[in-house]
Amino acid sequence: MLTLHKPAYEDLWFRQKMMADEKTMSYNHAWGGTIPFPEEEWKDWYDYWIINHNNQRYYRYLKDDDFVGEIAYHYDKELKGYIADVIIFAKYRGKGYGSKGLQMLCNAAKENGISVLYDDIAIDNSAIHLFLKDGFTEKYRTEDKIILMKQL
Repeated sequence: MLTLHKPAYEDLWFRQKMMADEKTMSYNHAWGGTIPFPEEEWKDWYDYWIINHNNQRYYRYLKDDDFVGEIAYHYDKELKGYIADVIIFAKYRGKGYGSKGLQMLCNAAKENGISVLYDDIAIDNSAIHLFLKDGFTEKYRTEDKIILMKQL
């Protein structure tokens, strides 16, 4: 059964592992691929995303028996809206966690008073289909990315 887990500081090893995994971060190749997340950055990141989120950010792990991914959203000043984030650890992909995680993220955003959720996805990212299947529509596109949105 997939559940949301608010990570404790000690749980950030999983985020570090996901961000460093080439297969997991392959969707991010257009923006550099893997993302370093050294332990010396954990405190500031945790304070910003978990403790002092100011209702501008939301972050949770997806957990089955193990952590399988993350969901998040944050306010983007340029877009003037909230951008979604769903990452499933590569070894757990293809099991429905992405779709379920996206639904859970949309529900959490709606419960937190957000009426529209966006995502900016690299033009060649196969996750576009996941978002479209789950009710997002294309707002616009550039040469590099597609902006999707969903009314909650």
